[in-house]
Amino acid sequence: MVLVQQAYISNYTGHAKIDRLLFIADRTAGKPLELEALRMAHDELKKTENTHRYQEVVTKINGRLGSCYNMDRSWVDATERRSAAKGERLESELQSFKAALMKESIRMGHSDLGDWAYDRGDLQTAFKCYVRTRDYCTTSRHVVAMCLAVIRTALELGNFVHVANYIGKAESTPDVSSDPVTTAKLRAASGLHLLHNKKFKQAARKFCEVSPELGSSYSDVIALHDLAVYGSLCALASLDRSELRTRVISNIGFREVLELAPEIRELVHAFYNSQYASALRCLEALKPTLLLDMHVAEYVPQLYALIRHRALCQYVQPFSSVNLATMAVAFNTPVGDLEKQLAGLIMDGAISARIDSATKVLYASKADLRATTFSRVLSAGEAYCRDTRALLLRANLVQHDFMQVGGEDGPLQGPVGRVVVMREIEGGNGKRKEDPGPWYGPNADLAGTWDFHLRKEDGCVRAGVG
Repeated sequence: MVLVQQAYISNYTGHAKIDRLLFIADRTAGKPLELEALRMAHDELKKTENTHRYQEVVTKINGRLGSCYNMDRSWVDATERRSAAKGERLESELQSFKAALMKESIRMGHSDLGDWAYDRGDLQTAFKCYVRTRDYCTTSRHVVAMCLAVIRTALELGNFVHVANYIGKAESTPDVSSDPVTTAKLRAASGLHLLHNKKFKQAARKFCEVSPELGSSYSDVIALHDLAVYGSLCALASLDRSELRTRVISNIGFREVLELAPEIRELVHAFYNSQYASALRCLEALKPTLLLDMHVAEYVPQLYALIRHRALCQYVQPFSSVNLATMAVAFNTPVGDLEKQLAGLIMDGAISARIDSATKVLYASKADLRATTFSRVLSAGEAYCRDTRALLLRANLVQHDFMQVGGEDGPLQGPVGRVVVMREIEGGNGKRKEDPGPWYGPNADLAGTWDFHLRKEDGCVRAGVG
């Protein structure tokens, strides 16, 4: 287990490595893996300037790893003095750059202060410093560097609104598409943002678009192995068979990424080839590892449920009837549990079928294509007649100089309108315009279900609707 842990964690650097170790320690409290994760996190933190987090880890260890892992007060004090002196120097330099109005130097000064705060673990200060560099960016390369720094920090803060905003800013920067590594970083970050928002279909598409050229250049956020895991799970949970084949199995770029996770590759192929028992066994074998992954652990139950439901739907789709006993063997599931799951899918409308509980057979409900076609034809005919009557009404109103106006409160919002006679009428007092009063009719569809006639009363032309 220790060797597996070391091989797994070696894929990461910087904060991502420490964050994952501490997440594993929290999820394995009271188990041997907890102390191993804390030991590795302790060793990594002593290479940084994050004294606050170092003290938290030592408190969690609580002397269980021997005297070598007790609080090193001298190291803490020396690191804090050194870090404080560095921060004062960077702040002084920034002020001098501002006084001299050196735009590029100001940008670099804010960026250096952000890096300093990030190394100390002060993510909020780092985020503010990185954002301030935006006003001093003069090239597209500067803008992209600023966006990537903000995205990395926002991901650690869990502020996914800012992640989405700055991904959009970076993608709209000229020439960003010419750098495949930067494009891959943005797609990976976008996939994480969508995953945490439970938009699994969009997340699958983003993860599957990440180029293997990303390599280890984004190891302080995510590893290629993670992309294979996240992309495949989201794809199995949300994509249909044709899109699964196009985006995952036949995607040359993503196939290279899948080579880094052979167990995930086997899962995808087993699911696509309708070997559902094998696929579900692979999922269960992966579950303990996935529950220790800080990005996907929260969504494992939901993803697993969606994958299982999709497998059940795909299994019954080609058949007019299915024996539940045979299906239970294919899914390695008791017949009673399978019947409950299928009943839930039928109630949700995912499967159009009925279950004979006595014989344990599922019968598909086939749609009556003849009746459906006639219904669609009748609906189209009614829509044509309704539109034609509306056009005739409008043509007659225009011909007789009528117009529709709103009520006292503005434009017409309800079913009551006013038809105003715009024709000048000869009367006893000379030419005048008359308002014949309210006219009733449906606003959105003037003649949808109403007949009309025009009549002349008292020297005025009126529209009668009824």
